[in-house]
This record gives sequence, structure tokens and C-alpha cells, in this order.
Amino acid sequence: MSPFILNTFLALSWAALVGSFTLPSLLIGYAIGYLALWVARPLFGKTSYFERVWRVIRLALLFIFELVVSSLRVVWDVVTPTHLSRPGIVAVPLDAKTDGEILLVANLVSLTPGSLSLDLSPDRRTLYVHAMFVDEPETLRRSLKAGMERRVLEALR
Repeated sequence: MSPFILNTFLALSWAALVGSFTLPSLLIGYAIGYLALWVARPLFGKTSYFERVWRVIRLALLFIFELVVSSLRVVWDVVTPTHLSRPGIVAVPLDAKTDGEILLVANLVSLTPGSLSLDLSPDRRTLYVHAMFVDEPETLRRSLKAGMERRVLEALR
């Protein structure tokens, strides 16, 4: 049985034990289950589950950070009399190959305020992104590749 399924079972068992199937209860159960499985990791043989969990957490933290920073930047531009926005469309070459990787990168970009995934090239190697603040297209391109795309690839590969 895979460690992920066992961890999910342990999280549900924890929630049943405390009698509360709320998100905080499930997250606590997931963390306790992860620690228990980490202690027993030699029993699972070679698995990337324990490293992948940390990579997914890093991706989630990066997205939350980008969400807060971009929200504040958009709010500041809206409430101040001088508009600093310079909208533009930037072509971002993708290292993501699978449908899941491309989908996750495009959706995370679209969920970030001030940016929107517009289209994917027919060869699936370029993502076209509309951004509210495009002072330097190369800077935006580098930021998306080194930040969001790199963390998505780390989490999924």
C-alpha cells in the first residue's frame, strides 16, 4: 500500500477519533500520520513520498506568498491616484511537458491577482500570460520560470 493512502487513512482515523471531520482536524491527523509513517519509512522501501510532501508544501507556501504580494500590489495601484500598471502580454517558454504540469502552472498564474494565462501555443511549449505590471518582459518571464514553474515541476516530478 502506498504511503499516501496510508497517510490519508491515518488522517481520517484521527478525525474519527476526535469526532470532528473539519479541515484543521484532518490537517492535524495528516501531520501526525506523516510523522508516524516517517518513523516507519524503512518499511516502505524506496519511495519519494516523504520528499514530495515537502515539495508540495513549498509550492503552496510560494503560491500564498505570491498571492499576498500581488494582491497588495494590485490594491495599491487601484487606491492610489497614480497608476503604476503597465499591462502587457508575455510569452513564457515552458519546461513543463505533461498535461498536469502545464495545467497547474497555467492555473496558478491565473489565480494570482494581476496575471492571467491567455493561451498555450499549439506545440505546448509556450504559455502566453497577460500581466498587469510588465515593466520588463524578461524579468516577468524569469520570475515565472524560476518561481512558479520550477516549484510545480519539483512537486510533480
